[in-house]
Amino acid sequence: MNCLSQLSLNQRAWQLLAVSALCFELIALYFQYFMGLEPCIMCIYQRTAVWGIFLAGVIGAFGCQNVVMRIVAFALWATGAIWGFIIALEHVDMQSTTLSFLFSCEFEPNFPTWAPLHQWLPALFEATGDCGDIMWQFLGFSMPQVMLVIFGVYSAVFAIVLLARLLKEKMV
Repeated sequence: MNCLSQLSLNQRAWQLLAVSALCFELIALYFQYFMGLEPCIMCIYQRTAVWGIFLAGVIGAFGCQNVVMRIVAFALWATGAIWGFIIALEHVDMQSTTLSFLFSCEFEPNFPTWAPLHQWLPALFEATGDCGDIMWQFLGFSMPQVMLVIFGVYSAVFAIVLLARLLKEKMV
């Protein structure tokens, strides 16, 4: 338990979080630009959640010894992991329902007016695909189903590390 509670103070652990998220982003860009899979609005929201996890890892790596920075990193990690899980779950529902023709996704992301990521970085955040299309599968699982597992793992690891840290602080 002590080892788990110390992870949030370890720069390498935060770097691993950032690198893992960056790898998923690079894989997404490979799928988009080399395999020709166009991202839909739900894919873009999931991509944004992964960028949040990446940012959490970067902030945690630089500020793991500072309580405020660690709290910000934990908040970003939780937001990215949980929000990404919810979006992936909605995306799976869109694709798995027999009434998928009733679901339509927006064409433009609903980012805040103060951060229109799809205008600033269209190569990363512009949605060009359809949410209902299943254009790729791995072992019979669609992209949103795979992302559901990824975000589930990020969420579970977040909960374990945070719980271990809180229990450690309570014992001290």
